[in-house]
Amino acid sequence: MNLHAVNAIYRFEMARTRRTLLQSVVAPVISTSLYFVVFGAAIGSRIDQIDGVSYGAFIVPGLIMLSLLTQSISNAAFGIYFPKFTGTIYELLSAPVSMLEVVLGYVGAAASKALALGLIILGTATFFVDLHIQHPLVMLMFLVLTAVSFSLFGFIIGIWADNFEKLQMIPLLVVTPLVFLGGSFYSISMLSPTWQMVTLFNPVLYLVSGLRWSFYGQSDVNVWISVCIIFGFLAACMAVVGWIFKTGYHLRN
Repeated sequence: MNLHAVNAIYRFEMARTRRTLLQSVVAPVISTSLYFVVFGAAIGSRIDQIDGVSYGAFIVPGLIMLSLLTQSISNAAFGIYFPKFTGTIYELLSAPVSMLEVVLGYVGAAASKALALGLIILGTATFFVDLHIQHPLVMLMFLVLTAVSFSLFGFIIGIWADNFEKLQMIPLLVVTPLVFLGGSFYSISMLSPTWQMVTLFNPVLYLVSGLRWSFYGQSDVNVWISVCIIFGFLAACMAVVGWIFKTGYHLRN
């Protein structure tokens, strides 16, 4: 494996984040803080507890997952789209760099940035609520798997998109609504039986629920189902990326 190539791509992407620190880090942290103020203080003051957890602490896993999903997808999608947009992708394809090395570089950088932001938001949450993480290793596993999986998904979106509108369409119109409707700010036990059944078809529910279990030891669905869902999504994204590089879909034309 050409580790020098992987390191070069990784460092280039990480350097791009440092040049846009205000947009990449500061803005998401401020947005999350506003969620704590609005939901945790204004709404949380009217809600006693959910499953024995204060409402402000209850929404922490959902807020972390919201930032993790959106940032993973955006970082990876923009990272691979701009070389296509500027034409420098052909230099990368003609270089002695394998598919695996390209993916490791771009996806590794996107996942690293999203994971760092998730941990920063976790640290920010401690200023607003009291947190007690029961299973820190499980929490870290969910964060890493989610960041890698959705960075791969963002990589696929970046290759598929042929304009900026498509680049932002899925994160804004699909992923963000699924996060809000996936139990990020409420327990599905608060819904009617019909809507509980509908919500179970939302894949993001299992990610939020699994991460919440690592915090408080309780969730809306079985934690092992959540683990299977995230591994299944990771395998599916890896298969799609492999097919893209094998066929040259949206890369060689």
